[in-house]
Amino acid sequence: MAKQKLTSNAAAVVTGAGSGIGRAFALELAQRGGRVVCADINLVAAQETVALIEAQGHAAKAIACDVSKLEAVQALADAAEHWLDGPADVVINNAGVGAGGSRVGDTSIEDWNWVLGVNLWGVIHGCHVFAPRLRKLGRGGIINVGSTASFAAAPTMGPYNVSKSAVLALTETMAAEFQGSGLHVTALCPTFVKTNIMRDGRIAGSATGFANKIMKWTGIEAEGVARLTLDALDRNQLYVLPQLVARTIWRMKRLAPSLYARGAGVLNRLLAAKS
Repeated sequence: MAKQKLTSNAAAVVTGAGSGIGRAFALELAQRGGRVVCADINLVAAQETVALIEAQGHAAKAIACDVSKLEAVQALADAAEHWLDGPADVVINNAGVGAGGSRVGDTSIEDWNWVLGVNLWGVIHGCHVFAPRLRKLGRGGIINVGSTASFAAAPTMGPYNVSKSAVLALTETMAAEFQGSGLHVTALCPTFVKTNIMRDGRIAGSATGFANKIMKWTGIEAEGVARLTLDALDRNQLYVLPQLVARTIWRMKRLAPSLYARGAGVLNRLLAAKS
């Protein structure tokens, strides 16, 4: 008899489940037979995701959670365990925000704190709270949603780059720690996915228009990303780079890091001159 896949009939928790990639993860997990706790700082958005899942005949629960606060994530884990009648075995640390368009030194400390609070500390809190429960359970996995920004280091995206590169390092650390335990961990590092992150983020100046154009031209649908990443978690695949451009940047950065940095700077100046 074939072993059941980790993401089939899962007891799952998804943060940032009110829209975008988080909603796509929640819907796909439900379609795979799972019960899904949909967490989001926007409870109304999380409830909308739950309504979509319930309309398909599956079970889900909405919980308000500010992942930047440790006590909120601890409360989320406890509430999820109560509703699921046991600990979650699939956890997706997806909640994230965007900020960019200004250089290091010009970006406000408020924006630094906001981005790192959600994108980095939110993932740290999720791993800190759920990893011990998974170890005790003896099975399960975690997906941490990073970005191509985890390694691309594009100019004028300092807080976002720092937050996502740290998420990747955390995921790689956990992959080493999980070896031999039966637990899986995966880092999702896409480029542009069609979500609300640009609309809801703090993107300054000409970067907004440029990013929106790139999103329109090259952005991929969140549903496909969710399916691909859940399948990768089943295989215990550490990295998911769903787009060719992400894989190309990954290789360029490793083959010629200094040349890559100079090239990124030249491209930034050219784009700034056109704006």
